[in-house]
Amino acid sequence: MKKEVTLVKNCIATIIPAGDEITLAEGAHFVIAQSLGGSVTLRDENGMYRVGEDQLAALGDDIIASVATVEEKIEKKPFSEEVVWDALRGCYDPEIPVNIVDLGLVYDLKIDGEGEAHTVDVKMTLTAQGCGMGPVIADDAKTRIELIPEVKSVDVSIVWDPPWNPRMMSDEGKKALGLE
Repeated sequence: MKKEVTLVKNCIATIIPAGDEITLAEGAHFVIAQSLGGSVTLRDENGMYRVGEDQLAALGDDIIASVATVEEKIEKKPFSEEVVWDALRGCYDPEIPVNIVDLGLVYDLKIDGEGEAHTVDVKMTLTAQGCGMGPVIADDAKTRIELIPEVKSVDVSIVWDPPWNPRMMSDEGKKALGLE
């Protein structure tokens, strides 16, 4: 979605890749660089900014209508490991239009418990150690998994071993980025 937008009110965003919070001013003009996973990445001459689902109203009704919310993307299926993987596939790096699973960022997924009381532990990495977006991406992954009714608790840890490289991407991820 490469569309220009003027903010209809102030909004809190995250500076990409630093990870710092900033308030973007009402009336400011941006280009939408990416609209995936319930968040929007804005770009202007000063940089890029991630606007989370809770701040989308600042982008106006047209944009809200075109961005599917996290809840809309979670399919109602019986609990399974695949349901958790599907939740993770809805999480995107705000700079790269590929989900974190196909980017090869999720290194380990463990599920314990039964019935309505599952605990989920995820070990994931980032494409670069200095990326300040790590906590934002990890929180997005956690939030998506927590939306699964049978999940009682979630822990998402960022790890650095082994270091990520593009060979860890799935075929779908490589294809989306034109690497195949």
